Amino acid sequence: MSTGLERGRPPVEVTEDDLEVVIGDRALARDDHLNAPGFVIRPDDVQDVLGDLRDQAGFDHLANLTAQQYEDRYESIYHLRKYADPTQEVSIVVPTTTDDPVSESAEPVFRTADWHEREAFDLVGIDYEGHPDPRRILLPETWQGHPLSLDYDQEKPQVVTLSEHANPVRPDHHDEESDTMFLNIGPHHPATHGVLHIETVLDGETVVDVDPDIGYLHRCEEQMCQQGTYRHQIMPYPDRWDYVSAGLLNEWAYARTAEDLADIEVPEYAQVIRTMGAEFCRIASHMLALATFALDVYGDFTAIFQYGMRDREVVQDILEDLTGQRLMFNYFRLGGVAWDLPEPREEFIGKCRDFLDGLPAKVDEYHDLLTGNEIFQIRTHDTGILEPETAKQYGCTGPVARGSGIDYDLRRDDPYGYYDELDWNVVTENGCDNYSRVLVRMQEVEESAKIIEQCLDLLEDWPEDERTVQSNVPRTLKPDSDTEIYRSVEGAKGELGIYIRADGTDKPARFKIRSPCFHNLSALPEMSEGEYVPDLIASLGSLDIVLGEVDR
Repeated sequence: MSTGLERGRPPVEVTEDDLEVVIGDRALARDDHLNAPGFVIRPDDVQDVLGDLRDQAGFDHLANLTAQQYEDRYESIYHLRKYADPTQEVSIVVPTTTDDPVSESAEPVFRTADWHEREAFDLVGIDYEGHPDPRRILLPETWQGHPLSLDYDQEKPQVVTLSEHANPVRPDHHDEESDTMFLNIGPHHPATHGVLHIETVLDGETVVDVDPDIGYLHRCEEQMCQQGTYRHQIMPYPDRWDYVSAGLLNEWAYARTAEDLADIEVPEYAQVIRTMGAEFCRIASHMLALATFALDVYGDFTAIFQYGMRDREVVQDILEDLTGQRLMFNYFRLGGVAWDLPEPREEFIGKCRDFLDGLPAKVDEYHDLLTGNEIFQIRTHDTGILEPETAKQYGCTGPVARGSGIDYDLRRDDPYGYYDELDWNVVTENGCDNYSRVLVRMQEVEESAKIIEQCLDLLEDWPEDERTVQSNVPRTLKPDSDTEIYRSVEGAKGELGIYIRADGTDKPARFKIRSPCFHNLSALPEMSEGEYVPDLIASLGSLDIVLGEVDR
């Protein structure tokens, strides 16, 4: 376990001059973003440039890929970071012509580009030459057109031929030339954590191929945010991405991005409230993850599942007192929070402290019931192995990455809120298996409690005349045209990031959500192939995905 504000040897900082040397004459122009230097390159130089940035400059984290269309070009933006220091960033901008939107695939350099580029093709219409699996990912293969391209007619009825799926319930059949079995898991199955379809090929009882089929819950969240104003209309949407408990963490991702975009300061007092509320959400999310994972692994509904839901309900009560809502909080505001702690103030703080006082005994109880259970250990030890370098290749973050020994947490490594003023630890485990990911979440609950306790101490003693919950923010925000930014926070599941491009109006021209669940789920085949179907279910449960955030 590493301490919150200490790490090993710091990485060597790469300057803009160093980047110019690495990229060399392959840089056609500069296109800097607010968070990172940007370089424009040719579509046929993608693999060479990204490979050099990874191997020579240490940018081993493809955090996000944003695709968009302008009047005169298509554009792919690869947002690169370092796992060792996410404050070191670079944006690689790849324009293509409108009549031939073809760009070289980045998949040979970063495996996570597989799903990203499929999504970019599906929604925007950019082809990625050399991609190993150039299919749509959210929409049916027979969908006509690309919804985010400028020539797409939103009013025209979509005529989709589904003849290839005319008889989805045809009888089982046996191919004489095949020794494998094709098995559909989901999309309506309790162990898929939502409407997820997993196409699985078995050799006997061994999983030989896994293909997660997503898109059943695609709700156009990015497009709805592009229809809303920065100041008032976007903030209610983030609650609905990871909708189980993590609303304030989602809201913070948007708040941080928009506040940096519009250069908005947040009062120190409001930062403390944000930090406290976010950690309550993290505890609630991890409690639900623990409860559902126990249900997945050995069907324990009566004890651990209900215990986890019981403790989560206590947190939800506290969050309801604070925000007025149990799930869809809409409590953050650009420049702060909606209001101060509820009155009577002492009663609310006392309720929070009562929960924290009882938490250690409850965590011990979970260890007795769960991590010390022999059946649970057999099901989770040495199953769902995800090696650190493989996790990095897929852009995994959060407890999934930290369960593979990757010491990466944006609360410490790219500080925001009040985290860098507090004493807490980043939890890592080196087992790389399903068991380690559970241990990380359980220990993170204890670390969140430490953070909350320090925030309560600060809020209790804060001078009454200095309790400013919001800064002065213009009623209408209109960031300068063509200003671009990518910012992220440490959500319950990992790095939750947002890219925004402004066009001079009060609404974003492009709003792209970087979902940690999207990345983590893409690594499921690496964790499951060569294991058994029960191990596949355990591995999926250990990822703690929410399909509303995967599909967006």
